[in-house]
Amino acid sequence: MTIPRFLQIHTLSPYTGALLNRDDSGLAKRLPYGGALRTRVSSQCLKRHWRTATDPHALSEIDGATESIRSRELVTKRVIGELREEEFPDDVLNALEPEFQMAVYGDKGTTKFNRQTLLFGEPELRWLKEQARTLAIEAAGDAESAQKAAGEWRKGKEFKATIKAMREQTALPAGLAAALFGRMVTSDTEANITAPLHVAHAFTVHAEEPESDYFTAVDDLSGDEPGADTIQETELTSGLFYGYVVVDIPGLMANLGDDAEFAGQVLHNLVYLIAEVSPGAKLGSTAPYGRASFMLLEGGDRQPRSLAEAFRSPCEPHVSPAVNALVEHLQQLDTVYATGETRRAMSLVPKDVPNTQAGSLADLAAWAQGLPKVVAS
Repeated sequence: MTIPRFLQIHTLSPYTGALLNRDDSGLAKRLPYGGALRTRVSSQCLKRHWRTATDPHALSEIDGATESIRSRELVTKRVIGELREEEFPDDVLNALEPEFQMAVYGDKGTTKFNRQTLLFGEPELRWLKEQARTLAIEAAGDAESAQKAAGEWRKGKEFKATIKAMREQTALPAGLAAALFGRMVTSDTEANITAPLHVAHAFTVHAEEPESDYFTAVDDLSGDEPGADTIQETELTSGLFYGYVVVDIPGLMANLGDDAEFAGQVLHNLVYLIAEVSPGAKLGSTAPYGRASFMLLEGGDRQPRSLAEAFRSPCEPHVSPAVNALVEHLQQLDTVYATGETRRAMSLVPKDVPNTQAGSLADLAAWAQGLPKVVAS
């Protein structure tokens, strides 16, 4: 096989009577494509559910994984906030906090509204807390001294040099989520991490199927008073969604310290998460849980390409015709481009995919797990 620089993951996943991803008006997100309006699930929504899943195959279950936390209040709650539980004077910590906010969020970071929502790892947060603790101890209860020392620390060359060294010498300083999904820190460009995981917005392979759900709620303590206490309306949709994910395997390995075994475990769990973890709001009223009816994995060294074009003309809203459309488009691409990807497929409907070995989800995950070792060799 070719050296698998890229792992491409294609899925077809069904959901019925759900509101998977809402826009600012509370309606399902949509996408016009091929002259038809489709229901859409944003990549941000998909990535968050995979990142935060509590599951036997969760990212957090991988040996060596460290947590990443996304917030505007990393300093407030995880650095200075945790020191407030120790025996330091409040005025000293209050003097330190603005300097640490600016160190993390930039010069305007003293107010929450002006802060960028950042993703930091546990090792970075521990290091910042130790720096704050040291400055608090050295201040010996003098708030003015604490503020001056913290300002010199933040503006000095030693701060950037030390945090740079810490990031280079610590395994996953920003956490596993940052190593997978990347991060951008405008106040410190050296802290930026390029995302090796590229996620497309999922969309229905057919025209949208919306339904306006009218519902009521009755006040249990209203006695014999007739009628409903609450009358509301919400939108529900049904659909078969095409999903597409690309993993830059060398990029992933670089973010994981060139550890092929670790990268393999990440890919193994990621395949499970993509197939099994559902996006979706309104859990209590729609139970939007589903699993992929079809999954195709491709390993190759050429630029990736989506198979979304298979659904530019809306197909029937069923798995079999959707798989047929995808396979037909794939055969056309193979004939014209002959890029030679190695493939594995899982399907709930009987369909042979050309030049593809069929298997279970476990088979696909195990195959993906071995790809980083092929790259490393």
